[in-house]
Amino acid sequence: MGCNRNCGLLTGAVIGAVLAIFGGILIPVGDNLIGKAIKKEAVIANGTIAFENWLVPGSSVYRQFWVFDVQNPSEVLEQGARPKLKQRGPYTYRVRYLPKENITENSDGTISYMLPNVARFEPDMSVGTENDTITCLNLAVVAAPALYTNTFIQLLLNTWIKASKSSMLQNRTVKELLWGYKDPFLNKVPFPLDPVLGVFYPYNGTVDGLYKVYTGKEDIKKTAIIESYKNKRNLSYWEGYCDLVNGTDGASFPPFVKKDQILRFFSSDICRSIYGVFRGKQEVKGISLYRFTVPREAFASPAEVSDNYCFCTDEVISKNCTVAGVLDISACKAGRPVFISLPHFLHASDSILHDVEGLSPNEKEHETFLDVEPITGFTLQFAKRLQVNLLVKPAPKIEALSKVKKPYIFPLLWLNESAVIGDAKAEMFRNKVTGRVQMLSVLQMVLMIA
Repeated sequence: MGCNRNCGLLTGAVIGAVLAIFGGILIPVGDNLIGKAIKKEAVIANGTIAFENWLVPGSSVYRQFWVFDVQNPSEVLEQGARPKLKQRGPYTYRVRYLPKENITENSDGTISYMLPNVARFEPDMSVGTENDTITCLNLAVVAAPALYTNTFIQLLLNTWIKASKSSMLQNRTVKELLWGYKDPFLNKVPFPLDPVLGVFYPYNGTVDGLYKVYTGKEDIKKTAIIESYKNKRNLSYWEGYCDLVNGTDGASFPPFVKKDQILRFFSSDICRSIYGVFRGKQEVKGISLYRFTVPREAFASPAEVSDNYCFCTDEVISKNCTVAGVLDISACKAGRPVFISLPHFLHASDSILHDVEGLSPNEKEHETFLDVEPITGFTLQFAKRLQVNLLVKPAPKIEALSKVKKPYIFPLLWLNESAVIGDAKAEMFRNKVTGRVQMLSVLQMVLMIA
């Protein structure tokens, strides 16, 4: 005898319940399979994809420089006029192409390493040669009164500056400004000091670190997060939590990145930790990525964002901590009056921007972003942009600076350090990582629907 209507309904209900339970079981089982697949390749351990890309960058990293050429040197020197600046560039160097050094696996689930610093000029990617000459700020003359505030010492400095025929501005080649030159003023100082200086001197042949980061073996949520830098959790440059080394080095983040996350990363170039927030989605070489950008709030004044109070170190220059867009990093530059900003003073206060002429900030060209593959946490494309400036202050005892009317921030150059995953690495990534995860996700979905 066939099953009646009530029997059929009962049978359907039982089968539906079984399938619902089965589907409910498949969700955590499928998630567990995906988690295991990611953990296998995302931890920093010999033999994983993460380790392969961590040891040597998976793509060529280039650092482009635009230097600011002073167009009205006579007016600046003789009348204290506002500098009219014209950017020249890019002058492009290949960096970060050597493998990490002194790699040591530690028993506490971390791995230690040093980052070698090297820069190789790329003429085909540059507008000119390293020997192009520019009119720029005299680094030694401008920094001298900030380093030596005593009146008698400044009188001595003035004697040596005059003897060397130095002034507030100088003509230098791009190579000299970036990597170093023997300064005639410093060469006159009768004390034992290094007369060579440059914006990035010394760089080639040096190392950055020691970095100590979590591998993720013991806790996947800590993958690539910096445990310490130079054997310290603090930088000794700032007060409070601003001094902490937070996040990763930016090359990767713990897996399973969410849109509402704040991605924190440390940059030794700016002597601080910083962060990125989700901006939108990108697709690079068939791989879906999340774009995180450094927001305006990261460089806002403490008057607007109170969390930034510990980055305000000079109440005079910052106008009682109300000026936005510049960061005084003199504490990590041996007292030299170096200020960091985004290029062309992007997101800076009008008072900073209008002390010089010729700058045109815009987000598309001047913001910093990281394009992160959300499942693995790998950064597959990025552009780190920053500007190096010096504080110029009146110094009545130094004739070369006697025409300076008020303190202001003088741009030297800005840089764009960028990379995008190469074709071969992208294909490998699609096949071994995202392809495998997608296959598991599809299988999980099919079983759930069934």
